[in-house]
Amino acid sequence: MFAPQQQPSGMPFERYRPFTPVALPDRTWPSQVITKAPRWLSTDLRDGNQALIDPMDPARKLKMFELLVRMGYKEIEVGFPAASQTDYDFVRKLVEEDRIPDDVQISVLTQAREDLIERTVQSLVGAPRATVHLYNATAPLFRRVVFGIGRDECKALAVEGTRHVMKFAEQYLGDCEFGYEYSPEIFIDTELDFALEVCEAVMDAWEPGPGREIILNLPSTIERSTPNVYADQVEWMSRNLSRREHVCLSVHPHNDRGTAVASAELAVMAGADRVEGCLFGNGERTGNVCLVTLGMNLFSQGVDPQIDFSDIDEIRRTVEYCNQLPVHERHPYAGDLVYTSFSGSHQDAINKGFAVLERDARDAGVPVEQYRWQMPYLPIDPKDVGRTYEAVIRVNSQSGKGGVAYVMKTEHALELPRRLQIEFSRVVQQHTDTVGGEVTAERMWEIFENEFLAGGPRVGLLAHRTTSRVDEKDAISCDIRIDGEIREIEGIGNGPVSAFEDALSSVGIDVRVLDYAEHAMSSGGDARAAAYVECDVRVDGGSGTSVWGVGIDGNIVTASLKAILSAVNRVARGQAQE
Repeated sequence: MFAPQQQPSGMPFERYRPFTPVALPDRTWPSQVITKAPRWLSTDLRDGNQALIDPMDPARKLKMFELLVRMGYKEIEVGFPAASQTDYDFVRKLVEEDRIPDDVQISVLTQAREDLIERTVQSLVGAPRATVHLYNATAPLFRRVVFGIGRDECKALAVEGTRHVMKFAEQYLGDCEFGYEYSPEIFIDTELDFALEVCEAVMDAWEPGPGREIILNLPSTIERSTPNVYADQVEWMSRNLSRREHVCLSVHPHNDRGTAVASAELAVMAGADRVEGCLFGNGERTGNVCLVTLGMNLFSQGVDPQIDFSDIDEIRRTVEYCNQLPVHERHPYAGDLVYTSFSGSHQDAINKGFAVLERDARDAGVPVEQYRWQMPYLPIDPKDVGRTYEAVIRVNSQSGKGGVAYVMKTEHALELPRRLQIEFSRVVQQHTDTVGGEVTAERMWEIFENEFLAGGPRVGLLAHRTTSRVDEKDAISCDIRIDGEIREIEGIGNGPVSAFEDALSSVGIDVRVLDYAEHAMSSGGDARAAAYVECDVRVDGGSGTSVWGVGIDGNIVTASLKAILSAVNRVARGQAQE
């Protein structure tokens, strides 16, 4: 059997070295299950903002902050006050205008320089609760290339920075409920023993204990390994840190390899208590981990994310406005197309899934929106995030009967019988093959109306009168227009449909109903009914043709008669085109 062989790329892959794995043979994180949400920190206003081509102005910053508060984020990094006057002024605005809710703790970032630390702490004067987040790069490449320092000097920088934070907090923040966070920047590339050594030295200076937490943040500042390696690093640190009960172990995954979400989830399994990220993954280069995806992943597993995503489109619109960046159509949970299926087999499965869900909920006596969600191709109910079902199935040249049936039911209240689904899907397919592109719900109705409801060249119903006879048969008298001439026809049968078949035979139209279905299109006294008939039709002695017809009317008998004539006219149109 032939097996295609891939060829060398010619790219200079030899220039790169694989990431060194962590020696952790007794790792426990693979067997862990996430059963509760971690603490979340949004860094949209700091890490996200600094990565924008056009950083947010004060109005957009405030709009973002208010969104984060509404959604339920309790830890929000609001800026880098020593880096820009704009950030400093924004922090002051939040404090002086009393915009920080009682249950929200803001955070500000600073480098490990005394003057920058003082400026940072000054920005928090008057804040009821705040965290200063200090960082310095600890990876060997940065120690050697960027700073030209050794291990001891690097550690001393972190310790001295911590002491400066404590000194200035005591000087300026007397009544503030004050917290401290330290990040060994480029943690993912730092020797684990040295990362531990620096964190322990920082803790020695801060002296965490009961009521005095320290946040130790382990950033994958440049994501360069598979998520399992990051999880090993986090578990190793979690195991080896002293005073672990007084440490909030935080992670800050970036998305350089496209696996930030997996890295964050595995890190939580490995012992991380908190995750830092941005809405929709904004941030330097390829971005930070997406807090929306992380939260909704928990939600989809029956775990409360403790963040409100129930109006995902409003969240997206606000973030797009603040960041001046679009959210991709395929972005998990929030993109325009993420709940949409074009494939025929997918649409058929979803269509059947909704029918079974409605039936099972009804049998259980539970509203559909409260019944356990199980649906082919849809991991969550779009309605749970404020979406409608309108865009769940969209029809193009790849679609089949399931998609067509779903759109006709949800958008036009027509529950097409299965064989009619197949027949109409062929009509739609002919349209897409000819015209191309997507068939919207409005365009599908036009196609359906032209095919089944528009009348036809041969015969139309003007009026009918039905009476019941003593022999338990029905008599019908109809005024019809046939071939441009108005005629009155009469017939007798076992019911109005049978009587109408008999009446049509008098004008050379032989109809035999093979299948029949009907339903109300809505509730109430003015509801219209839809009737579907599959007929064997012979016109003027021609050969029989099996075809479907559809009728819609406020009177179910009238709808049934219209459906029969719909089938007759479809046959007549077909003969005229031959």
